[in-house]
Amino acid sequence: MSCNLLVILGPTASGKTQLGVELARRLSGEIISADSRQVYRGMDIGTGKDLAEYGDIPYHIIDIVDPGFEFNVFEFQRCFLRVFADIGNRGRLPVMVGGTGMYLEAVLNRYRFVEVPEKADLRRELSSFSDEELADRLKGANPRLHNTTDLLERGRLVRAIEIAEYEDSREPLPLPELAPLIFGIRWERPVLRQRITDRLKARLEQGMVEEIEQLHRSGIPYETLEFYGLEYRFVAKYLKGELNRNDMFQKLNSAIHDFAKRQDNWFRRMERHGTVIHWLEGDGDPLKEALEILQLDAIPR
Repeated sequence: MSCNLLVILGPTASGKTQLGVELARRLSGEIISADSRQVYRGMDIGTGKDLAEYGDIPYHIIDIVDPGFEFNVFEFQRCFLRVFADIGNRGRLPVMVGGTGMYLEAVLNRYRFVEVPEKADLRRELSSFSDEELADRLKGANPRLHNTTDLLERGRLVRAIEIAEYEDSREPLPLPELAPLIFGIRWERPVLRQRITDRLKARLEQGMVEEIEQLHRSGIPYETLEFYGLEYRFVAKYLKGELNRNDMFQKLNSAIHDFAKRQDNWFRRMERHGTVIHWLEGDGDPLKEALEILQLDAIPR
């Protein structure tokens, strides 16, 4: 079967969007975002949407829900299946771009999900658990879960347990046959660290603090904002007066560096479990490298 899905993955600040857009432009493609936070409207700078980079290239699974909606891997897979079919039916190439490991694996490993309702009694039971106890219970319920880096927030842990312990006779969503070609962008660690720092400085200059302050003024509690990732967590602490601006920057910058390491660990684990990733050198010409590899694959036009 010829390739029917192009995938661009890599750690934060690696240049995934730029490469994905350029490949989509050359291959009559459309972008499918695999980012757990870019689905939220109004969260632009803090999630790094960089919408201007897309130009005239269509993109999907971005700006589709309001903050407060519990978007999870099941919701993502459901959206992906709909968008993937629509793009293919129009004779175009789906190009999935992102760094959220669980979302990528949900597609590439063909996870079989059923829709799981919230269980009030289970949530009451888990309310007395520590975060470590929640993580242990999740690993017990789902032994195949090797990495919980996407489940660092208590709410996500509780929801993941709810899903893992759910029993139901309904059929999971039907999955299409996929023949993916997967590219990863890698940088030397010191270079990636500098890219992360430079990008954080740029986002602060672009108004990231003001964006998060406006979200709070619109009625979103700081406690809810902290759920949406590192930028929102540390800027919320700054806005609440718990950190000064310099400490906020330093702690946030360090936390993003650590997050990038965890992303790399996730991708290496994917490879150990059989996922073939063609790694491109970020400081070289990743577009040229990718196009050379693509010449060996039959891409439907």
